Amino acid sequence: MTTHSVLLVEDDRGIATVITEALREEGYEVTSCSRVSERDRLLSERSFDVMLTDVMLEDGDGLDAIETVRAAAPDMPIIVLSAQNTLDTAVRASDSEAFEYFPKPFDLDELSQAVRQAAARSPRKAETQDEVEGGQLPLIGRSRAMQDVYRMITRVLRNDLTVLVTGESGTGKELVAEAIHQLGSRRTGPFVAVNMAAIPHDLLESELFGHERGAFTGAHAQQIGKFEQANGGTLFLDEIGDMPAEAQTRLLRALQSGRIRRVGGRQEIAVDVRIVAATNRNLEPMIADGRFREDLYYRLNVVPIHLPPLRERSQDIGDLSRHFLSQAVDEGLPRHTLSDEAALALESHVWRGNVRELRNVVFRLALLARDSQIDAQTVADVLPSNAGNANDDGRDGFEAALSDWLDHERPSAGTLYHGALAAFEKPLFEHALRETDGNQLRAAQLLGINRNTLRKRLSDLEIEPERFARRR
Repeated sequence: MTTHSVLLVEDDRGIATVITEALREEGYEVTSCSRVSERDRLLSERSFDVMLTDVMLEDGDGLDAIETVRAAAPDMPIIVLSAQNTLDTAVRASDSEAFEYFPKPFDLDELSQAVRQAAARSPRKAETQDEVEGGQLPLIGRSRAMQDVYRMITRVLRNDLTVLVTGESGTGKELVAEAIHQLGSRRTGPFVAVNMAAIPHDLLESELFGHERGAFTGAHAQQIGKFEQANGGTLFLDEIGDMPAEAQTRLLRALQSGRIRRVGGRQEIAVDVRIVAATNRNLEPMIADGRFREDLYYRLNVVPIHLPPLRERSQDIGDLSRHFLSQAVDEGLPRHTLSDEAALALESHVWRGNVRELRNVVFRLALLARDSQIDAQTVADVLPSNAGNANDDGRDGFEAALSDWLDHERPSAGTLYHGALAAFEKPLFEHALRETDGNQLRAAQLLGINRNTLRKRLSDLEIEPERFARRR
């Protein structure tokens, strides 16, 4: 049996030890180093089947000099590890032709499986990649929930597969579409966005496909539709669930054939567009009710990307808020910084309007704050009365989540249990920690579960018990 050799480039000794032991148990020969210079020396002396590399190393950036690795070992799969869990890092990993990208903390079993797959696959030549153009990336956040979004985005940058982005209103679905466009091969083409809910149904087909002069009353001149406007680029179809049935049929035909016909026209026109659709609705019950075409759903849902609500990525609120403060300066508002206490107050708020609501509040803070640093009291003055972990009538996060879910959700048959579990688990654990001053043992006893189970779920849900101890 051939022993596969792995080069591990990692400056965190604890992580390096854990990875090395796990891979050696599976029969791999592991050579480790912690510096770019050591990596280059090892690659010049011998060959490896797989390389695992962190991004931030002792003497530099592990991806900045990746061309040196490619020159020395053009066929070697590279797996990237990083604690810099941003979209920029995920894209750079993708641009480096990485076999896989793992944001820290990662699942060791998943990493081992990726190493097995990389070692077993046939070597392939690294293709020359266009560098991502400069400019600020549109998505902010380092939470685990956003890592899944980043990884899915990087998987569609070098193909034209149709993407369906789902998520609640205000989560930033159009930003995902913009990221796919700006970072992909079509970035030199146009990005055209259409909100299906904002266009009268009788004008939607004309808006999408254009019309010829005299096609209907008021059509005094020929009009080019959004499909033709987006030719060579990306067409973003927002709120696709609001599309009327007759327009769905024409859209399906256009997606299948790559050709459109203007309203009132006879000639078919070839178009080359990448489709990204989005909806805040659950389309499957609409399919069952006959309000949305099943064949169109499967045509759109080739690559699904779910954008999490802000309550599932509350640890990103500080970074988002500071990002919006910078945007506020660009809009002519005074420059401010955000204190840690103010960030914590924002994090504790119930953001039913998601990122859109947060942005509006931060702009309001930038306008009204008198001091250069925004403090917790200023946040409390601006936020509505449900700030913190209680709502207007004093209910804590769990009770508020329960009431809000019962008031607004209409779960379909067979989804009630799992839907409720997903909605209530995090606020329930936070409620238990709040009641026990952050003591995990007492919280586990209150919940009636094993302490190890609680610790694992707290890690999975990215809940920090220390936050609740500090608030008492």
